[in-house]
Parts: sequence; C-alpha cells; structure tokens
Amino acid sequence: MAKTDFLTLNSLSPPALFKVLERAHALKNSYHAREFSQTLKQHVLAMIFEKSSTRTRVSFEAGMTQLGGSAIFLSPTDTQLGRGEPLEDTARVLSEMVSAVMIRTDDHNKLERFAEAATIPVINGLSDSCHPCQLLADVQTMQERFGDVRNLRVAWIGDGNNVCHSYLEAANIFEFNLTVAVPSSYKPAPEWVEKANGRVTFVDSPEDAVKGAQVVTTDVWTSMGQENEIQDRLRAFNGYQITPALLDSAAKDVCFLHCLPAHKGEEISDNLFADSRTNSVWSQAGNRLHAQKALLEHLING
Repeated sequence: MAKTDFLTLNSLSPPALFKVLERAHALKNSYHAREFSQTLKQHVLAMIFEKSSTRTRVSFEAGMTQLGGSAIFLSPTDTQLGRGEPLEDTARVLSEMVSAVMIRTDDHNKLERFAEAATIPVINGLSDSCHPCQLLADVQTMQERFGDVRNLRVAWIGDGNNVCHSYLEAANIFEFNLTVAVPSSYKPAPEWVEKANGRVTFVDSPEDAVKGAQVVTTDVWTSMGQENEIQDRLRAFNGYQITPALLDSAAKDVCFLHCLPAHKGEEISDNLFADSRTNSVWSQAGNRLHAQKALLEHLING
C-alpha cells in the first residue's frame, strides 16, 4: 500500500479530510465515555521535535497511547541528527522501526526531504510554512459550534504566519469565507494566498475584519525563533489586539479561536479569557487530541 504523508492540508483529498473529521467527532465521544479502541495496537509513532511544544507533544503521545500504540520523543540532542546524520538516512532507518513519524521543525524543506526518503507516513506537527494539524482541530471546533462550515465568516487578525497560511488553504477546502487583517509588512506569502482560491478578503483594520464574523481567530505576534524581532513586531501590531470590545462587533454566537500559547497583553487583552465567548479555545485545544488520533488511524491503517 502506498504511504500517504500529511505535510499540508492538501496532502489529503477533501473527502479524506471530511472523513478524518467525522472520525475525530466519534473518537471524542468515545473519549468522554471512557471507551478506548485499540486500532493502533503495537504501532509506534516517532516524534522529532526541533521546537518546544505542549499541545502537539501531549496530543500525539496521549493519542497513540489511547489507540493502543506508543510514541517515542526525539530531539536533535537525543539523536544522531544532532551530530550531522543526514535527514534522509534517519528517515530510512526510522522507516524500518516505526509506523509513522511526526516532525516539528523550523524548516518545511526538511519535512519534504524526510518524507521523500521515508517509506512510512510523515506528519507535519508544525513548520515555518504551515500548521495543518492545528487546522484539523480548528475546523472540528467550528463544526461542533455551527455544524456545516461552508460559507462561515471567519476573521484572521494579526500575523500572516504559518497558521494563517493553513487558514488560507482551509478556506478553499472547507469553503468558508476568510477575512484577513494584517499589517502590510506581515502579510501571508503570495503562494499561500493563491491556495485560498478567491475565498479570502484583505482589509485594513481588525474592526473591518471582525464585523459580523462567526469565527474570530489569531495567533501570537512573535513566534518561536523571532524573539529578536519582538520590539519591531510590538510596534507593527499595535491596534491588532483582540479585546471583548472588538468581539462585540462579531456575530452574537462568535466562536473565538487561538492555537495557544497566548501572550496576554499582546495579541489578546489581559482579560479576554474571562469573557465566556472565548471558552471555545479550550475545546479547540482538546480537539488536537481527537483530530490527530483520527489522522493517525487514517495514515497508518488506511
């Protein structure tokens, strides 16, 4: 059976993505009923982290355990990668020992090289280009709130970063309408804008983006590896903070999303999480577990 990787959302067909999400909802129901299947019994996931993580590591590791398998955490300092072993050699070796590999990296090209050499599924746990696993959880959260996500009004506020890139890709696949408000110097890459296939509108201000939006989402202004840019970014993103007052312009049943961790006082106001309209961020975080379990089943078992 030919292996399937998950490097971007478009690695899977739309029908396959909807099937994964359907399974994610079922797995969440089973989780709350404390019913755990053994669909990945004896399977092992290798997890390579070049960046620190809470949600990605815990959700993949717990997910494999709940499905009857196991996960191995690997960092560059723990492996021969840190001593210069070529990615391709590591990919070939791990292909002989585990069922799949999840990689969190600052260089999407590394993912592509690893996947090219591996004979097992390779999953993007986050790269500098995109974050497809996050969008699976986000769309699952939208489905829980609204059912059908087609033609939803979704507003992205802040940096045109890797998560924004995946939102652009998702807008076309799941057929929601995305409005983006970002400073001119921090717009998403043009090749990712093209992936939205016309389902994105750029506006000048957060107020314009949020008006009537059913989903409002954001991310940190300064991502890992950009710490030397923090002062420039704080100046550039002044006025792009999500506050309760800004959410007042959104739809009454607005679903607020943030991939976390949040920097309170920067992209969100200090008191935002005290607002009941933001409770959806906790379900969103939890859905990383269920969406990724469904993804693992799909990639490993077919």
